[in-house]
Amino acid sequence: MYRRLGMACCFAMVVMPFKKLAAQQKSVTVNWNNVLTVSKTIPTLQVVYNPMLRANSPIHKASFEALKNLGADYVRYVPWYPYPQAAVAELKAPTATETFWDFQYADPALVDFMEATKGHPPVINFSTIPVWMFKTAEPVQHPADPDLPFWSYKLGKELRDSTGKEVADYFVRVFSWYTKGGFTDELGKFHKSGHHYKFPYWEVLNEPDLEHQLSPQLYTKIYDAVVLALKKISPETKFIGISVALETDPQWFEYFLNPANHQPGVPLDGISYHFYGRPASLDQRIDSYQYSFFDQANGFLDRVRYIENIRKRLAPNTFTHINEIGTILENRDYKGVIPAEYWNLSGAMFAYLFVELSKIGIDAAHESQLVGYPTQFPDVTMVNWKTGKPNARYWILKLLKDNFGPGDKLVPASSHHPDVAAQGFITASGKKLLLINKTNKEISLQLPAMEGATLQTVDVHTGDNPIAHAALTTSTFLVKPFAVTVIKMKE
Repeated sequence: MYRRLGMACCFAMVVMPFKKLAAQQKSVTVNWNNVLTVSKTIPTLQVVYNPMLRANSPIHKASFEALKNLGADYVRYVPWYPYPQAAVAELKAPTATETFWDFQYADPALVDFMEATKGHPPVINFSTIPVWMFKTAEPVQHPADPDLPFWSYKLGKELRDSTGKEVADYFVRVFSWYTKGGFTDELGKFHKSGHHYKFPYWEVLNEPDLEHQLSPQLYTKIYDAVVLALKKISPETKFIGISVALETDPQWFEYFLNPANHQPGVPLDGISYHFYGRPASLDQRIDSYQYSFFDQANGFLDRVRYIENIRKRLAPNTFTHINEIGTILENRDYKGVIPAEYWNLSGAMFAYLFVELSKIGIDAAHESQLVGYPTQFPDVTMVNWKTGKPNARYWILKLLKDNFGPGDKLVPASSHHPDVAAQGFITASGKKLLLINKTNKEISLQLPAMEGATLQTVDVHTGDNPIAHAALTTSTFLVKPFAVTVIKMKE
């Protein structure tokens, strides 16, 4: 499925001048003396629960090792509705004599996640409300097999308890199971967990505009009920709201970010929303994906600026996480062969968005997601679901995370080529130039004087292999297709 080449070829991006390309070369310029802004953007990722993260999965160990080795802050963890036995701890409504709490599928992956992110603050989102809390025409019966995706668990648009208290009580018990050592159920029985994790960030629901198709008004009511209840037991936790899939509807932001629409005492700590690039049509192929992905990315950035204006006007102290960023080829059942270059293209788009979101002032950019596989969005995976080996999307995130972050000074840079994005950074470890090839063609650039510089790159030749390192030996630089390269200046 993936093309693997020897590491020797990973250094092919440093080349001697080509006479044939000389006329086409564009000169890269950087103005190190003009600071445009100081970044506060953290590059990170989300981890969505699915059966490939269970202990019986052949890639379980490798996946969590990759997460640990990344060492990222604010990793978002989401047990998600298609796997209700892992996402929902109370699958049946309590009766007058019995409750049905069960964490046997939720616990192992959460424990592994917390171990892999130890020392780094996570964002936790048990995103699924038990479906029995909604009014439905018939009871919803989930499959007995916990590994079988069940896309109908999101039925129902109206809560049976319109106040939101029943939902809030449920999440208080889930939160307490993981942070307080256990909880007391609806009948007064204590359930002991032994867990005492710290959850510094808790996100309330996921994509409520799609899952149950909630209105901004109902979502805000649920958010307030959940947050007020959780603040009583964890006053230090920060809360993240909205988390919409479709950021195209401004009423979500206008309504939720207006403090007048919330109960007294409800904090507006943070908001989140998502973006995925897609092919323009089902018959589009790798040669033209790039145009759709980057055109859509630019359109998304316009909407981010618009949303930021709303946020600054209504809730200027609220932070923003764009906590799902990726690309999707067709649909979750895609079983075709994904071209090897696709992973580089998808990673290059994320790198481009990271730069532009840093300019805008977004607090965190999360690549989506650690593991996907056929039937569960294989095209968003950062790990090969057959081997557990990280792919180019993972290595590009690691390249960004290891080189850039909050406190970096962004300075003007240009490749003077429309297909190569350039950005200069003054970091705590020195001056760095980031180059992103947005196309599937090689591009020759004339670099400024950079004697003694070193580079790190991920391109179509590195494949599933780690980031390639090399010394810069010439001012003529051949940027490989979909390459993401960091050049560090010699001090």
